[in-house]
Amino acid sequence: MTRTWPAVLTVLFVGLWLAASYGVRYGLMEDGQWVGLCTQPAAYWQCEVRALLGLGIHYQVLAWGGLALALLGLMVRGRAGAWLAGLALVFAVPALVLYTASIAVFALVMAGLRLVR
Repeated sequence: MTRTWPAVLTVLFVGLWLAASYGVRYGLMEDGQWVGLCTQPAAYWQCEVRALLGLGIHYQVLAWGGLALALLGLMVRGRAGAWLAGLALVFAVPALVLYTASIAVFALVMAGLRLVR
């Protein structure tokens, strides 16, 4: 029974991280109230976060970071590779939700394959 706890915790964490990513997408990025509030520069800290996240989405930082970590996790043996694959999931799940699904899918699949290996 103790061998199943890491898998259960990983699935639970990924599910919660997915829900949080959707919360950011629909609560901050696509909500119409922020368009009006963010017209003045540096009015709210949420506007700065939204702008930085928008730049990260445009340059696909999360997706490429997740892909690089997943590839590195596939090459490294042992627990270090598994930790890198878990970190790749942390980058790939929000990238999948936040408009860069084409690259994030590969990172998510490779990280998942590394975790079950």
